[in-house]
Amino acid sequence: MAQIIDGKMVAAFVKGNAADEVKVLKEKGIDVCLAVILVGNDPASTVYVANKRKDCDQLNIVSKEYALPETTTMEELLNLIDELNNDKDVHGILCQLPLPRHLDENKVLNAISPVKDVDAFHPENVGRIMMGKYDFLPCTPAGIMEMLKYYNIDAQGKNCVVIGRSNIVGKPMAMLMLHANATVTICHSKTKNLAHICKTADILIAAVGRADFVTADMVKEGAVVIDVGINRNENGKLCGDVKFEEVSKIASMITPVPGGVGPMTRAMLMCNTVTAAKKQNGI
Repeated sequence: MAQIIDGKMVAAFVKGNAADEVKVLKEKGIDVCLAVILVGNDPASTVYVANKRKDCDQLNIVSKEYALPETTTMEELLNLIDELNNDKDVHGILCQLPLPRHLDENKVLNAISPVKDVDAFHPENVGRIMMGKYDFLPCTPAGIMEMLKYYNIDAQGKNCVVIGRSNIVGKPMAMLMLHANATVTICHSKTKNLAHICKTADILIAAVGRADFVTADMVKEGAVVIDVGINRNENGKLCGDVKFEEVSKIASMITPVPGGVGPMTRAMLMCNTVTAAKKQNGI
């Protein structure tokens, strides 16, 4: 049986370090502050924002929430972002996705100041990730790298396969593994011989968004398997992209769902907010 990579445990460790930094900043008269914008009442987004509030409270980070109605116009949203960009007491700005269809997601993300972009979605921050000269990383890929580090999983020289090419997870994940000197393959819906390619992976990262997509015949014996997916199966049970029961018998290490990557995503948001506060104060 594979060793479980415990995301909750690693997240607690990461948040503990962040809390220490928050305390030091507070002693310097700096109250770390995260502003979260939520447009509409998407149930999943509402729960996620509530969890972010709990994380902020736990770390003594000031949490400012802006719950806007579904009918909010583009102009109103951009005006709010502009206000937050110019508010010296706000260090991080996060606009919860997805947005209502009438709002232009790209314009919104581009409007957030790169120095306050704690999601690392602004084109400037994306470019910095490409060059390996970044201040912030997208929270999920950053969390995965922290888990690998915590469990002493060295990516150097390893074959890494990333299933999924989203801007939020797949692409930046591949880039971070490349920076870690892994040999990286990105697979997607048009990939041929997907199972064969996956089976070459020493580190397999599934971020495809389909319940139980990765089965045992797609996994190399002894591989490290990172499951990014959060799905519901036909019985309504929370599950990942990886068929955990059968893959865990083949892999050497594996992340569970829930309790794997999820807690790390939230922990890294806190870290990014602390980094933003330090940068904006010349620390």
